[in-house]
Amino acid sequence: MTTRHQPLFWRDARMPHVELRKVEDGRKVCYAPHSHTQWSLGAITEGESTFRYRDARYHVAAGTLVMMNPNWMHACSAIDERPWGYLMLYVDARWLSELRYQAGLLAAPYWQDIATAVIRERKWYEGYCQLAACLLDSKRELLDKQTAVVEYLSALMHALAGQSVQPVAKAPALLQELAAWLDAHAAEEISLEDLCRRSGYSPGHLIRAFRQHFGFTPHAYQVNRRVQLGQRELKAGKPIAEAALNAGFSDQPHFQRTFKRLVAATPNQYRQPTG
Repeated sequence: MTTRHQPLFWRDARMPHVELRKVEDGRKVCYAPHSHTQWSLGAITEGESTFRYRDARYHVAAGTLVMMNPNWMHACSAIDERPWGYLMLYVDARWLSELRYQAGLLAAPYWQDIATAVIRERKWYEGYCQLAACLLDSKRELLDKQTAVVEYLSALMHALAGQSVQPVAKAPALLQELAAWLDAHAAEEISLEDLCRRSGYSPGHLIRAFRQHFGFTPHAYQVNRRVQLGQRELKAGKPIAEAALNAGFSDQPHFQRTFKRLVAATPNQYRQPTG
């Protein structure tokens, strides 16, 4: 039995490109800075909260949408433990890139960041809530749900396409290569000396430069990736202890503490979605 402050996750193996999270009372929900590999679109359904997105901070209240580009650092938290509720849709970036490309909004089917962080127009909020209700309704058919996702996201992408894009400065190629190496070896034990040898940077310079371009220190970046690996393992049906080991955590309690801090849900809550 779930309570109002426990998260509910919706997933359907027939629609692997989307996942939905619902929290009715987020007073106990406080995320540490983190990122997702997916593009994320959220709706504040009750109350208000703070939304940190890279270097910006926003005050968001019921009726507001927030969106996050893949791999952009962000965090949300309640204001003075006042009630707030939200929905969050996670969309596979490659799938969404293809949708934008097929609609003529991209020159090639590769991800392009979206400048907008907050939308306060009522029609987009109401449409989002209708989409979420459709996905959460076990009586709605697969084609109905697929249609709702494509129609809503297509319309939103068209609306956002007319806005000016403020390009984010790309990290130097050396740092991009180092981040890619961390992605590939996230589950392994890595030292600062290892990273300095690979990059040629001094320890202090490496930490400052990495944080400037990715929003995390190298260690925080690795931990974030490990949690993402753990999420992937749990979605594949792996037991929590096995997921923890495969994601590079020393033991299950460490995995559970870190997972809760970044995902604001326990591994067990995350691995038991509604159908």
